[in-house]
Amino acid sequence: MPTPGTFKRRELRFSTLPENQTQRALILLRGLDGLRVERIEGRRALSVSYDIFDYTLEGLEEALMQQGFHLDNSLFSKLMRALIRYCEQTQLHTLRSPQRLIKKSNEVYVKAWEHHLHGDHDDTPPELREYK
Repeated sequence: MPTPGTFKRRELRFSTLPENQTQRALILLRGLDGLRVERIEGRRALSVSYDIFDYTLEGLEEALMQQGFHLDNSLFSKLMRALIRYCEQTQLHTLRSPQRLIKKSNEVYVKAWEHHLHGDHDDTPPELREYK
């Protein structure tokens, strides 16, 4: 079972040429474990669902392009791909980072405060501290 928030549903859009590449990509991608693929009727697109610990949209697109598939290169598609890539990379980086314990995060500041002179740790002699 995927971690909440890591299961993604994305859309792969293909160029008009070459023909039938959507169907060929559907057959190719259905052979991958942990990846759900459905054809979007009436469009040159596939709906893919995956856990980002297993796949990323960037990885799927690069694999398809290496196999000779042509993705839609409209401005909208390019912007969406860039945004999705950024979000997935950021989420993966965050999830793979070691967890910080919230209760212990203030220990750094406590130790730093202990080493600073403050309060009655003044080195000024008492006779110079009094106003006469």
